[in-house]
Amino acid sequence: MKKSMLKKLAVMGLAGVMAIGIAGCGSDKGASSGNANEAKIALLTTTSGAAAAYGESIKNGAELAVSQINADANNVKINLLVEDTKGDKNEAINAMNKVISKDKVVAVVGPMLSGEMMAAGPIANKNKVVALGTSTTAEGITDIGDYIFRNAVPESLAVDTAIKEAHKVLGFKTAAIMYSNNNDQMVSVNNTAKKALESEGVQIVATETFADKDTDFSAQLTKIQQAKPDVIVVASLYQEGALIMKKMRELGINVPVIGSNGFNSPAFIKNAGAAADGSIVGTPWFPNKDDQKVRDFKKAYADKYGHEPDQFAAQAYDAMYMVEAALKKAGSTTDREKFKEALKNIADFVGVTGKFQFDAKGDPKMDVQVLQVRNGQFEALQK
Repeated sequence: MKKSMLKKLAVMGLAGVMAIGIAGCGSDKGASSGNANEAKIALLTTTSGAAAAYGESIKNGAELAVSQINADANNVKINLLVEDTKGDKNEAINAMNKVISKDKVVAVVGPMLSGEMMAAGPIANKNKVVALGTSTTAEGITDIGDYIFRNAVPESLAVDTAIKEAHKVLGFKTAAIMYSNNNDQMVSVNNTAKKALESEGVQIVATETFADKDTDFSAQLTKIQQAKPDVIVVASLYQEGALIMKKMRELGINVPVIGSNGFNSPAFIKNAGAAADGSIVGTPWFPNKDDQKVRDFKKAYADKYGHEPDQFAAQAYDAMYMVEAALKKAGSTTDREKFKEALKNIADFVGVTGKFQFDAKGDPKMDVQVLQVRNGQFEALQK
């Protein structure tokens, strides 16, 4: 072999060793995305599968916020990396491992579903990377560890408030509960609903279960109809919730219905049609609130996506502004520990969902509005 060729191979070998060495120099603090003033943030959401309507709203709200943040010269720039978890726990685990170990993000927004967070959250916590849930409402989410936060109002607050406020207004004495028993979040809602109803002195006359993706609820609703409750609590995603409402009205069951967080979507009203009227929900998002931030957000969202935002879009939008505020406060776009401390200490944040701060566990401290669907629109609950 010629000397010139040997020399060329030696140089190539040295370059390869250098490349391997550089690739292996990842930092626990996360990696720079090429711009010292740009932070890599992962968004783990569900844009395909049964819960895609929620996930698309979350993606839209987050991307709108990032576009606005990055357009402001005074803000820290965000490089948003979106991963579709398909509503599957294993997909969420794989995505969490990828964005932490390969992409070296400074923080994660998501996963979307409570069951996904229960599965993938421990990975974030073990690696000391913040995971901020925008729609994870089940009990026990922040018990995973110090690096798990949420601006999603837990069911213990949203459903509890909805039941107690509805009881105050409507004065019901008996109730039935329907919930999906293969969905962690809805099992949690059932437990919360039982406690709230019992604390109000309301007698639970029937409890019926179903599974996600079920389409026939005749048997359960016939049993509930025979029990003659004054109100029904339904814990489900929007698809099942809409079908339950339609079958309920078809059977002549016209009592008020208190829904879980899954009802807080325009897709629920669209799918249920007129049957959605009378549904009651607890939420931090009130689209008709007399507030300039809300009006500006609604206009920007509608201009970009062609329809109005829902609660999930609003919470994701606020979450990204919280992330930007924490990055600015941390003074670093890569230091995961500084980011965690800065996020934890955010106080008096005001977003489109209202005033917000975290409690000692990383749960939200904020007001809940109780709404009722009337003529296809969410309005404040009234007698």
